[in-house]
Amino acid sequence: NNVETLANIAQVVHRGPEWFRSFGTEKSPGTKVFALGGKIANTGLVEVPMGTTLREVIYDIGGGCPNGKKFKAVQTGGPSGGCLTEAFLDTPIEYETLMAAGSMMGSGGMIVMDEDNCMVDIARFFLEFTVDESCGKCTPCRIGTKRMLTILEKITSGKGTLEDLDELESLANSVKDSSLCGLGQTAPNPVLATLKNFRDEYVAHVVDKKCPAKQCKALLTYEIDKEKCTGCTLCARKCPVHCIEGTVKNPHVINQELCIKCGNCYSVCRFGAVEKN
Repeated sequence: NNVETLANIAQVVHRGPEWFRSFGTEKSPGTKVFALGGKIANTGLVEVPMGTTLREVIYDIGGGCPNGKKFKAVQTGGPSGGCLTEAFLDTPIEYETLMAAGSMMGSGGMIVMDEDNCMVDIARFFLEFTVDESCGKCTPCRIGTKRMLTILEKITSGKGTLEDLDELESLANSVKDSSLCGLGQTAPNPVLATLKNFRDEYVAHVVDKKCPAKQCKALLTYEIDKEKCTGCTLCARKCPVHCIEGTVKNPHVINQELCIKCGNCYSVCRFGAVEKN
């Protein structure tokens, strides 16, 4: 019932199997359609011969990350795929090679992430999907994915510990090994891949209580640089909780106890005086 498979069948019947096998590689013949999205200049559906490298798809076809941002990771295979770093960009797109790299072909999704993406939050985002999709038949998937999500939410809210990382990894492996169907067996992939390839970001969240990508709201702090602040009062006027203090033409200060971290001040400042840390 896969539309791509049905579309290929018609061409194989019409042109013959040798024509189909003239594309791709020996183990993965034919072509593959990917939904290319995320932090990429050219988004859309792309069809490439099997064996094409991730680098060719992301840079030659997708045009790379826009606005001069640095590439950080690519996730293949949909919500249950793994997140691969720059070190894997020359990996040829084949079923076996993607599996060996810690990802999968899956549904043909290819989501590109840049330096502004938090990989802990990315893992949380994709796990939310699999939690909702779990049928609940087997305990490892029904309970295990929810428990993993709870730990990730704890980490992104600034309440995580190093022990949580060990528990998260152990739980992810248990769910992967003991779930009944493919959804449960692959649901931990984003968690395991980000723990392996971006463990430093997890450690920063639980030890330093900082989000290196500055995406996790609970771990952000907004401060005003007194040297850059002109005292225009725009940030104070836009603050929904009136936590910014100061007079006209004088540097302003954010009351951290009252700040709800909405980011309005950061967005409206015309002088780059508000810093997000």
